[in-house]
Amino acid sequence: MTNSNSATQTHAAGDINIGMAFMIVAMLLLPVGDTLAKILTGVMHPVEVAMWRFVSQTVWFVPVAFFMRRYLRGPLFSPVVALSGALMVMCVISLITAFKVMPIATAIAIFFVEPLVLTLLAGLILREKIGPRRYIAIAVGLVGAMLVIRPSFAQFGWPALLPLIAAVTYALNMIVLRHASKQRSALTVQFGATIYAAIGLTVLAVGLSFAGGISLAGPMAGGWAWQVIVAGGALSAVTFVLIAEAFRRAEAGVLAPFQYLEILGATAAGYLVFGDFPDWLTWVGIAIILASGIYVFHRERQVGRYRPDEPEIESESAR
Repeated sequence: MTNSNSATQTHAAGDINIGMAFMIVAMLLLPVGDTLAKILTGVMHPVEVAMWRFVSQTVWFVPVAFFMRRYLRGPLFSPVVALSGALMVMCVISLITAFKVMPIATAIAIFFVEPLVLTLLAGLILREKIGPRRYIAIAVGLVGAMLVIRPSFAQFGWPALLPLIAAVTYALNMIVLRHASKQRSALTVQFGATIYAAIGLTVLAVGLSFAGGISLAGPMAGGWAWQVIVAGGALSAVTFVLIAEAFRRAEAGVLAPFQYLEILGATAAGYLVFGDFPDWLTWVGIAIILASGIYVFHRERQVGRYRPDEPEIESESAR
């Protein structure tokens, strides 16, 4: 019996290690997708970039959904899934517009107040109990965000606020996902929301084009642009599978801190591709945001927010 238990524990530990490895790879791949989006903003309007991103992502999600069909559960289309899709649209448009004018690392650093915003909104909307320590951590994290936003606002103007808007809409989407996943699997919600987002963005982009608001450059773009679009969709699909498998093998509380590796990947990608590198004040703000977020995750694990018997949401896969 002892040997059997030991083998089971070893297998479980192996699964957790594999889950963490999947999460690390996924977090390092996400900035690559953001880099591709920033490259496309050089020839397309951010709304069109977002549209092609979701259209390509939807096409690639079809084989993903087929191979992972055993995880599909519940209705694919419903008002709550449509709401998730709308929030995804707002989040992605905000981020891509920010990428157009700001270094990727700076935009992602501001965006990473999202776990703090989520904790705050969970207390306000879901009535989850939040202790004074987490409120203090949230306040400190927001101070860190202001250290990043203030010089960025002076340099880039109002687009510096877009990553913060993206963080709020993303956090709201996580709350919607928690509600939607009570009656359907996370894969069902993600797939359905992606389809809604692709349709909604297509209607929005075409409408803005007819109104003269934007010029649809996609049909006239060179071959390299289409290759970037296809690659971006494939990358999103691969990242989704990695995150889904990571959350299937390990608890959210174990995986959550690895999300911050995305900032390192964004810094590397921004420097290698665009020659951008955050200044010292931005790094101070990033360090404060990271420390606050990790502390909030630590406290949530201590109070038992993450439990193995609860459905878990692939929090980064919605982007």
